[in-house]
Formats: sequence, C-alpha cells, structure tokens
Amino acid sequence: MVNFNVRFPDDLHARVRTQAAADRRSINSEILYLIEVGLAAVLADAGSPGGDPTTPALLPEKPDSSSA
Repeated sequence: MVNFNVRFPDDLHARVRTQAAADRRSINSEILYLIEVGLAAVLADAGSPGGDPTTPALLPEKPDSSSA
C-alpha cells in the first residue's frame, strides 16, 4: 500500500470527519471510499452516450453502514 500525504482545507476536513463518523468509518477509510465511488462514477459517465469525462458525475447514495 502506498502512503500518500495530502493537505485538506479545514472545512473539507471537517466535512469528511463528520461523514466518516456518520458512516462509522475512519477518516482514511471514508476518503478511500469517496475516491472509489467518484472514480467509478466518472468511468460510468465517460462510457455513456454523450458522457463527458471532464464533467464530474453525481455520487450515488452510500449504503447504510449501521446495518452491518
């Protein structure tokens, strides 16, 4: 696994921290999840007719982690 350092603006860090707590995940796991979902959405949009890979796609809803 690659160790990668990134700087976040304070407001974005707070949003990720809040979402991670709501999903009962670590901040690191939440960031990885969001990257995976975002990349999957971009790939799906790029493959659709008229899809523009330079335009961000809307993220799908996350599964409810409280039932696990």
